Amino acid sequence: MTVTADLAITLDGYVAGPNASAGNPAGDGAEPIFDWIHTLASWRERQGLAGGEENTASELIREWFDATGAVVMGRTMYDSGEEFWGDNPPFRTPVFVLTHRPRPALVKEGGTTFTFVTEGIHSALERAEAAAGDRNVDIAGGADTVRQYLTAGLVEELQLHVVPVLLGGGLRLFEGLGDAGRRDLEQVRVVETPLATHLKYRFVK
Repeated sequence: MTVTADLAITLDGYVAGPNASAGNPAGDGAEPIFDWIHTLASWRERQGLAGGEENTASELIREWFDATGAVVMGRTMYDSGEEFWGDNPPFRTPVFVLTHRPRPALVKEGGTTFTFVTEGIHSALERAEAAAGDRNVDIAGGADTVRQYLTAGLVEELQLHVVPVLLGGGLRLFEGLGDAGRRDLEQVRVVETPLATHLKYRFVK
């Protein structure tokens, strides 16, 4: 079992555009960050859609889906996705939502359950690890949630899908980590595809 974070990011370090909010989760002008994934067969399959491209990028996303046994996310990410995900969300695993606003657990179709955790990042991770078994726990986002886990030294592997775009503004993944976020990494692999370069790192313990 490994604690992972897997995000698409621009060449200048943004994971969302300006004015990101629950009603505008990707921010303004951020479509290029995610364009590469929407045509992939593995991604479309998880959204309940047919077709799509079977290629190297699709294999990487399918690998990520198959390896993940539980997910942790922030409340803003949940609120922004709740309506879009509908009754059959794409996670198909237990999801633990960090929040200051308690809410009863929600059981959805396809194996997804949402449990709302008010006791902080360590409690959410412990519950996710117990639920994941021998599969990975993925810290899904948003950026602030990933930063909290990075700063606490709890992320073990980081995969970045770097899109060749200079967004020029928005939400930076590594903003404000400070000395607490300083850690050494070793490169696991680099996979080049036409629309993104996929970088996987392991944090050195």
